[in-house]
Amino acid sequence: MNLPFKIAKRYLFSKKSTTAINIISGISVLGIIVCTIALILILSVFNGFGDFIGGLYDAFNPDVKITPQTGKVFVPKQQNLKAISNLEGVLSLSKTLEENAMFEYGQNNDFGIIKGVDQYYKEVTAIDTSLVRGNYALKDGNINYAILGQGVEGKLAVNIRDAFRSLSVYMPRRTASSALMSNPLKKKSLVPAGTFAIYQSDFDDQYVLVSLDFISDLLSYKDGEISALEIKLDPNVNTTTTIATIKNIMGSDYEVKDRYEQDEAFFRIMKLEKWMAYIILTFTLLLVAFNMIGSLWMLVIEKKHDISVLKSLGATPNMVRTIFLSEGTMLTLIGLVIGFVIATLLVVLQQQFSIVSLQGGDAFIVEAYPVSMRLADFVLIFFTVLVIGLLASWLPAVRASRIPAIVRE
Repeated sequence: MNLPFKIAKRYLFSKKSTTAINIISGISVLGIIVCTIALILILSVFNGFGDFIGGLYDAFNPDVKITPQTGKVFVPKQQNLKAISNLEGVLSLSKTLEENAMFEYGQNNDFGIIKGVDQYYKEVTAIDTSLVRGNYALKDGNINYAILGQGVEGKLAVNIRDAFRSLSVYMPRRTASSALMSNPLKKKSLVPAGTFAIYQSDFDDQYVLVSLDFISDLLSYKDGEISALEIKLDPNVNTTTTIATIKNIMGSDYEVKDRYEQDEAFFRIMKLEKWMAYIILTFTLLLVAFNMIGSLWMLVIEKKHDISVLKSLGATPNMVRTIFLSEGTMLTLIGLVIGFVIATLLVVLQQQFSIVSLQGGDAFIVEAYPVSMRLADFVLIFFTVLVIGLLASWLPAVRASRIPAIVRE
């Protein structure tokens, strides 16, 4: 243990002749503790909401989605399909086709998106686990079923228990003919079989899932045209490498998006909000740092005689400066450690016992604030608080280093 640190430690824990120094130092440490707790909790809440909503998206979005760079549909090459299916990190692959359509049920009608999926779709996503009513069924013999988003079900007032009332789907005819002017829409019927809820309006209020064969026939697609290939990846395999290989297989004519890129706007907004909260709390911490400047400055004044004695004994200005920088660092570290311990305890309690609930009761699909800690957040906060503590210590330390060896009262 070097001499500047020993002296700084003694100054920190010894009784001060001026009580105000102890009070201001205590306020400084308390401010660091509170700001550290606030930073951990705020970032953990944003992480929790990001994980929670991302988990809801997982039920509808695949790990990887392949779409054409131009146009709405494409015909996948068999050699590409085989090459992708044989990759080590690929668990399942599904073909999908979606288009805008008009739906009619009884006296109600509305526009939405009809999405045709094959038998592998429920393996690629977790859509069958998101059912809130009915069953996951797309086709049984000649009967075509529909799985409706919860919002679509509500807007059309669909009763999925009524097997005798069908859901009508209207699509514009693709081929021009003399009958086009008199009957421009093609109509087919579906039996509502179930309702899914992702709890996101982008999905629940728009989508109706049907079999791929049904929508291909409705759109008069005869050549195996699809709008996307959706892929499930093995989480135990390096997904970055797998996605890069898929991009090489498909070529530059196709977009290959991972889960983040499929909802990039949402995740970007979540990150922006998270870092805005971090910046605001960091500015609050800067204000708290003025208390530390005040306490250290008063300590320099109190120890003015001690500093002159040290300099008379051969202490250099750099050594004196190091003493007060070390004291500021210790004050900061004490606040950081206590803040980390309390924040971690609060996050664990929230995860286990939901001590802070969301106001609104049944209006939310989650009863309490979701929280999730990240090691990267702890590292960032540690260095942020430490740097601010060092900056707050710098001015008093420089002032102390300029005190002469002989002080004239």
